Amino acid sequence: MYELFKGLGDENRLRIINLLSMDEFCVCEIEVILDMTQSNVSRHLNKLKNLGIIKSSKAAQWVHYRVSEDFVSENDMLYRYLIDSFEKEVLFIDDIKRLKVYRENGFSCKWINEDKEKVMGVLDES
Repeated sequence: MYELFKGLGDENRLRIINLLSMDEFCVCEIEVILDMTQSNVSRHLNKLKNLGIIKSSKAAQWVHYRVSEDFVSENDMLYRYLIDSFEKEVLFIDDIKRLKVYRENGFSCKWINEDKEKVMGVLDES
C-alpha cells in the first residue's frame, strides 16, 4: 500500500491518470496534451504500470495506455476520490481543456509524428 500512495504522490503521474481516466492514449499524445517530454512521460508511465494502475496494449507501432480495470475495481473508493479531486483542481481541469482542443482538431499520433510543432501550437493557444 505504501508504494501505491508513494506512486500517487507525484503531480505528473496524477495528471497522466486524469488524462487516462478519459480514454486511452499513446506516449506521443500524452506528451503533447500534457506538454511534457517523452522521457518524462515514459518514466511516469512505467512507474504507473509497475504499480498496476495502468495497462498498455500495442496497436501497430504505437503502445496505448489506459487505467487498469483491475486497479479501479480493487480501489474503487480511491479511484472515485481521485476523479472527484481532479474535477476541482485547476491544473487537471486545464489538462482536460487541452484534451478537448486536441480532440476537436482531430489530432492523432499520425498528426503528431507529421507536424508536432503545429499540434503543440494549436494546444498552446487554448
